[in-house]
Amino acid sequence: MSFHPSLLTPQSKAKRMMLWFAMISMTMMFAGLTSAYVVSKARPDWLTDFSLPAAFHFSTLVILISSFTFWMAFKMLKADNAKGVTAYTLATLVLAIVFSISQWAGFNSIVAQGYYFTGAESTVTTSFLYVLVITHFAHLIGGIVVLLVVFTQHLKGVYQRKPLGFTLAHTFWHFLGFLWLYLFVFLFFLR
Repeated sequence: MSFHPSLLTPQSKAKRMMLWFAMISMTMMFAGLTSAYVVSKARPDWLTDFSLPAAFHFSTLVILISSFTFWMAFKMLKADNAKGVTAYTLATLVLAIVFSISQWAGFNSIVAQGYYFTGAESTVTTSFLYVLVITHFAHLIGGIVVLLVVFTQHLKGVYQRKPLGFTLAHTFWHFLGFLWLYLFVFLFFLR
C-alpha cells in the first residue's frame, strides 16, 4: 500500500525499519540455534532414526495457507473491500489457531514416542527440537496477538485512514510463515 500517503511519513518509515530490525534479530537467533543443532549432530548420542510427527507436516500446510489468506486480506484492504478484509483476516486468525493446535499435537506425538524435553528420557536431538519449535511458537503467540489487534482495528475502520498497522502485521505474519517453513525443512532434512 505504498500509494497511501500515511505510509510515506518519517514515522511510518521508522516503524517499518524497527520491524525489520526485530525480524533480523529473530532470524539471527534462529540461525544461532540451527547452527548449534548442526554442530551437535556430531555427538554420539544424536538420534538418527527420529522423524518429525505428521502434525508438523500438517501445520506447515496450515501456515502456508494462512499466509495466502492474509495476503488476500491485504489485497482486499488495497481494494477498499471491508468485507473481504474481515473474512480473510478472520480466516487467517482461525488458521493461526489451527496451526497452534497442530503444533501441540506434534509435541504430544513426540512425548508418546517416549522423547521428552528434559530428564532421563530426553535426548539432545529432541531437546533441540523442543527449543526450536517452542521458540517459534512464542513468536507465533505474538503473531496471534497482532492478528487480534489487526482484526479489531479493522472493525473500527482504522486502516482506511492509516493502513500502517495492517502493513506491518502483514509483513510480520509472512515472516513467521517463512520462519516455520525454514525450521520445518531444516529439521526434515537435517536429522
